[in-house]
Amino acid sequence: MFSVRPRRFAAVSALLSALCIGASAYVAAQAPSRTVAAGVFTDAQAARGATEYEAQCSGCHNPDLAGGSGPSLKEQRFARDYAGKDLTVLFTKISKTMPRDSPGTLEDQTALDIVAHILKQNGFPAGTAELTGEGLEGVQLVAGRPKPPPPPGDFSYVEVVGCLTTTSQGAWLLTKASDPITVIPVAAAPGDAPSPQAEVRKPLGTRTVHLLDAMAYTPDAHKGHKMLVRGILVKLPDEQRMTISSFSMVAPSCTE
Repeated sequence: MFSVRPRRFAAVSALLSALCIGASAYVAAQAPSRTVAAGVFTDAQAARGATEYEAQCSGCHNPDLAGGSGPSLKEQRFARDYAGKDLTVLFTKISKTMPRDSPGTLEDQTALDIVAHILKQNGFPAGTAELTGEGLEGVQLVAGRPKPPPPPGDFSYVEVVGCLTTTSQGAWLLTKASDPITVIPVAAAPGDAPSPQAEVRKPLGTRTVHLLDAMAYTPDAHKGHKMLVRGILVKLPDEQRMTISSFSMVAPSCTE
């Protein structure tokens, strides 16, 4: 009967164990990381965090996280500082170094709730379980997701795509106009305008919008063109009007 000497058996056993451990480590390394987009906090936790953020953080980082004497906690700055890092990094930054005038005084639960609020404000979805200290590791931070714009109301800053036409009375209209979309105005260099390449694909719609100050933009040169207009929406019972802040041709004809 075949037998293996004890020393040789031990060596073989150790080799097999090492191979198994190595294979397990390789599989673990190949496993996709969980990210904050998977819903790692709850809405209730984020609501608590909003209250704590207002009391502890908003003085430096601004109520909307846009930054003040402290850096912005959303959008490009958030992505630059935290994207690709473990969620533990953000938690540790808050729990150990904040607030600025009394660092390290926040309870761990308070810091976790503030993390949940920051994640929600960066557009990440809530889940069914609260974020805990044990749940931080292995969760990767990624770039924030912009929150959807609010529905346009009276005097909202909006953009509309439509066909530029004129009436017999000399009024200028966008016909076949798309539904107005709320946009956030940003500072632009003189002469900046929306990119025609980016906007030409925007579909037309069924609305008609009266352009109040089109004459300031030499509209005759664009009659019949597909136009992108940005400005202030004025909603009346029988029509929609717009004042103009940006007026750009996106196609020389008004067909889809």
